[in-house]
Amino acid sequence: MDLHRKLEILADAAKYDASCASSGTELRDSSDGKGLGSTAPGMGICHSYAPDGRCISLLKVLLTNACNYDCLYCVNRTSSNVPRARFTVDEVVKLTIDFYRRNYIEGLFLSSGIIRSADYTMEQVVSVARKLREEHHFRGYIHLKTIPEADDALITEAGKYADRLSINIEMPEETSLKRLAPEKDVRAIRRTMGRLRLKLDEAKDTTAKARPPRFAPAGQSTQMIVGADAASDRTILDTSANLYGAYRLKRVYYSAFSPIPDSSRALPLAAPPLVREHRLYQADWLMRFYGFASGEIVDGDAGMLPLDIDPKLAWALRHRDRFPLDIRSASREELLRVPGFGTKAVDRILATRRFTTLRVADLARLHIPRAKALPFIVLSDHRPSPRLLEGAELVERFRPTAKQLGFGF
Repeated sequence: MDLHRKLEILADAAKYDASCASSGTELRDSSDGKGLGSTAPGMGICHSYAPDGRCISLLKVLLTNACNYDCLYCVNRTSSNVPRARFTVDEVVKLTIDFYRRNYIEGLFLSSGIIRSADYTMEQVVSVARKLREEHHFRGYIHLKTIPEADDALITEAGKYADRLSINIEMPEETSLKRLAPEKDVRAIRRTMGRLRLKLDEAKDTTAKARPPRFAPAGQSTQMIVGADAASDRTILDTSANLYGAYRLKRVYYSAFSPIPDSSRALPLAAPPLVREHRLYQADWLMRFYGFASGEIVDGDAGMLPLDIDPKLAWALRHRDRFPLDIRSASREELLRVPGFGTKAVDRILATRRFTTLRVADLARLHIPRAKALPFIVLSDHRPSPRLLEGAELVERFRPTAKQLGFGF
């Protein structure tokens, strides 16, 4: 099989892994004439976005889509009737260097199906990173998928060369993982996450006499599949909150389940609405940057986020007794809970109100959407009427406008 066909198969097989952002690592470049590549912003094919909005281009491939496991939700499971391919270590290295030299990419995201054993697969993945760093002096971004239960020495070596490591927890509930991926062990996955956290903590230990060895400066991340089981949004967010607290993850990624050919009857026939994935990302953002606890974001017996309005607005509508909020005296924590207020907007408000009184006209300058924020705030020239804030029509004000469906032709 030629290299072009392998790339076609293995790049397509990697598209289901969403955890490929490349933010948070150390800055490196080759402006001194040494090495190749950089982790600085650049031009190329955009594959992902960093939290600060930068476009990041990555070569995102599997080393192989052959796999010993038969996870029912995975198109690359051992019983799946899909074309199989496998790169050699040198082929991935060559593709990475060639693509970088053509300004197509800024880094590499490499994962793999499990072949032979966890140690063998992990050793192959690490070999790619080792060759790029040591033989080609590649200074671009490298993200490696960690194989659960791989030898500790391989994990250490992976962290030496990679900017970020990740291991997918796959399902929000242990019972779902046992049912849909019987070969996988959630305890083994969490043990590996724990090992990664210890090594990350050691690498950041500023009290050590000797400089600690480099280990994945961009941290670790994971991914959960949404909609392959019956887990509610509350369960998913509770699992994410636990992962953030226990393992200090940089990100939890949410991937909406996509129906696959010849799938098991244990899986749903249809994919969940993509907006559900979007709402989970918004809720995740509230936990990480806005001070919300997972338990207060989701309301209702079904434990699901509303699809028609965003989670922060939904929270504000459920807690109207906390509004309207006086911008002149509210704390940062209170301001972060106002619909339409982002973290940067709140910082601008706090800086501006030290010197002047904020008015409605100032909202546009602060990049705050007036229609969303005004019902919940008090300004020097604005106070929402109690009737508006307490009335049922406020919810309808924010719902998307209904559209007439066409016939599709």
